[in-house]
Amino acid sequence: MYWTIFFVDVLYLLGGRHRARAEAIALLERALALDPQSVEAQVRLSSALAGRVINNMTDAAAADLTRAEGLAEQALAAAPRYSFAHMAKGEVLRAQRRYAEAIPEYEAALSFNSPPLYALHPLAYCKLFTGSTEEAIPLEEQAIRLSPRDPSISVFYRQIGLAHLVQSRTNEAVLWLEKARNAAPRHPNIRAQLASAYALAGETELAAVELAEARRLSGDDRFSRLTRLREVEDFRELIPKVRALFEATYIAGLRKAGMPEE
Repeated sequence: MYWTIFFVDVLYLLGGRHRARAEAIALLERALALDPQSVEAQVRLSSALAGRVINNMTDAAAADLTRAEGLAEQALAAAPRYSFAHMAKGEVLRAQRRYAEAIPEYEAALSFNSPPLYALHPLAYCKLFTGSTEEAIPLEEQAIRLSPRDPSISVFYRQIGLAHLVQSRTNEAVLWLEKARNAAPRHPNIRAQLASAYALAGETELAAVELAEARRLSGDDRFSRLTRLREVEDFRELIPKVRALFEATYIAGLRKAGMPEE
């Protein structure tokens, strides 16, 4: 059991790609079948299922979230002070875009001695999407200090860049989003956010290049027009304050980069 869970953690840290995540979930399903009462297997399977929803790696998001939520609740009932049980619940809530409700779960995970790196990025993510943008940046900076060679370092860079972007600190946004792109050149969302930042900084040629790359790398048509992007990323679920910030910065930058409204 514990070797299985250790191996799953390694797979997860190696990048969270489709194959690695699928292998991790298959191993966790086997571990849970061997011991249905294992809190370790419950929380890690819950987090893995929620994670593939967050990362758009599933065609069965509703089923994954239902299962993940049940496993997280089961783990919390058995071990209410176990940090990873709160992490799992936080991941489920984040996948459901219930960001304000996820924040105390991540904070509880930290208070119950979870390794900080596990909770810092998702907590920063939720802070950003609930409007506490300035609180998000130091959390990501702490994650970088704790793991400067982390396989997911581009995600930390990107989140800092996005926080600066929505606060109209364009030069800082460009700096961090360039670092994110260099660390993960095939990530379409990083390319799109960098295109927006370049356009707002007046670098229209660079913006056009990044937008073209975002379109090429994306697995769908979300970067074809602004109405489609809003639909796919469901801006309606953002609180009004945050939605207004994204419209005034990220969306405005993409418009300047050449993305049409319709």
